[in-house]
Amino acid sequence: MAEVVQNFSGKMVSPTTEDGSVDRKGNPAIKTRTGRWKSAVLLLVNYGLVTLAFFGVGVNLVVFLRRVLQQENAEAANNISKWTGTVYIFSLIGAFVSDSYWGRYKTCAIFQMIYVMGLMLLSISSWFLLVKPSGCGDGELQCNPPSTVGTVLFYLSIYMVAFGNGGYQPSIATFGSDQFDEMDPSEHRSKIAFFSYFYFALNAGSLFSNTILVYYEDAGMWVMGFWTSTGSAALAFLLFLLGTPNYRHFKPSGNPLTRIAQVFVAAFRKWEVEAPKNGTMLYEVEGNVSSIAGSRKILHSDEIRFLDKAATLSGEDYCMLDNMKNPWKLCTVTQVEEVKCILKMLPIWLCTIIYSVVFTQMASLFVEQGTVMNTKIASFHVPPASMSVFDIISVLSFIGVYHRFLIPLLSKFSKNPKGLSELQRMGVGLIVGMIAMVVAGIVELERLKQVSVGKETSSLSILWQIPQYALIGASEVFMYVGQLEFFNGQAPDGVKSFGSSLCMASISLGNYVSIMLVNIVTSVTSDEKRPGWIPGDLNSGHLDRFYFLLAALSCVDFLVYLVCSLWYKGIKFESNQEEEKILVKV
Repeated sequence: MAEVVQNFSGKMVSPTTEDGSVDRKGNPAIKTRTGRWKSAVLLLVNYGLVTLAFFGVGVNLVVFLRRVLQQENAEAANNISKWTGTVYIFSLIGAFVSDSYWGRYKTCAIFQMIYVMGLMLLSISSWFLLVKPSGCGDGELQCNPPSTVGTVLFYLSIYMVAFGNGGYQPSIATFGSDQFDEMDPSEHRSKIAFFSYFYFALNAGSLFSNTILVYYEDAGMWVMGFWTSTGSAALAFLLFLLGTPNYRHFKPSGNPLTRIAQVFVAAFRKWEVEAPKNGTMLYEVEGNVSSIAGSRKILHSDEIRFLDKAATLSGEDYCMLDNMKNPWKLCTVTQVEEVKCILKMLPIWLCTIIYSVVFTQMASLFVEQGTVMNTKIASFHVPPASMSVFDIISVLSFIGVYHRFLIPLLSKFSKNPKGLSELQRMGVGLIVGMIAMVVAGIVELERLKQVSVGKETSSLSILWQIPQYALIGASEVFMYVGQLEFFNGQAPDGVKSFGSSLCMASISLGNYVSIMLVNIVTSVTSDEKRPGWIPGDLNSGHLDRFYFLLAALSCVDFLVYLVCSLWYKGIKFESNQEEEKILVKV
């Protein structure tokens, strides 16, 4: 622990951080000169601008596919799910290189460059090859059939955007939280609050995209919208680089896959060895620092006891010096617990996938549902994709309500200063998401009742979609903020970015599961005589039944989640003994 001293002028010398973070030169980070809210706010603004750029493309992409690339409803919805899923699956790649080799700063910088280049290519390809004639794709003026070259460049560009944004996201979340020393009580509280502000920045950034940009894009100004996104991403990258001198960093811990493999190999090699019941009898290096670079020691846990064999000392192990021990035969307790932590988090993570299926409907079926509703308010046309602004408003409002009112109220009953634990918050998010699907199904039933013969759209106002969007937004505050806190807090130091990427990977798999469900439902419910639940003409289908199916799946998922959360036991780091601070009097 850093000592607080006085220099010859009597001024207190700023202490360094106690969590192992360093400055850009590799020296222990000085608290008053690095990190904290000065750096965190810059990263939040950076993230907000990156999000503005991302949703400037993504929120109306399903409409672009239908109007400009001339795809059918089901094909467009599945392509959106594939693309969104790919965005978040790439987060695992970003997390891996961040934790293992590059560190979080370098990872953020490189993937942001790829992101900006992808947006530039999208803008250029749309300008010169796709949006022809100019202003087409507004729902009235038909676009020319897309050329092969234009289509190839379009898909190349949006998947570059997916790769860049996906690799950037888990690293920026963890890099932002790195700016606070969790060993300092004051900064620890700021670190917990950071994740709520992080999700706030995400939604604040997307607010402009979901209101202004989506309106112009819906009116056929696709090229202007894409260039605006490109400019926002470029500005975000410049702001990120401006903060370089003041960031705090953690050194990468090496390839975690190797460490995980070593634990399993060592455990299987000692298949017949009985692991001691007392965790103190297992092997661990001496001192306060673990054998994993940049990681704190983790205390032994009683779950998944088979892996304890990897840290059990056998006869030949006693004959070797600590620096000569073969990690493929003998691992430390911290290394074993790192694997245990990952395995224990996986059931919780799997239970979040169905929620992500619910969440992804906002970018596909909610929009398609809105296109066949009455989009006129007086003389003003409401772009269906812009209805997601009510999700954003709900998130921004509910974050404030949760912190201002619910935390003080709930903490009185739960005795938890955070109001609800991360697992409890995620459980509430599952329930609210399920209710959102029930509401969406009821709205669809009412929409179908108000479809006149020969009309393509229902007379039911699109404003009836507000409750389902608002409920999804409220559920996000519980589910996704809870996920960010949970996976970042429970992940061992050597795989922090991986912990953050689990939240993004959940959204990714949710999109792929959504594709699978849509395909299964379409094949089961449609034939030559039946149009199915989700046909090209939603007025002849039963989208309501698909929403109710998702509500039923969410209910089952919640019951499984309840069992997994009751079983889960959290990570425990070896507590550092508080050192006495010495004042040197001159």
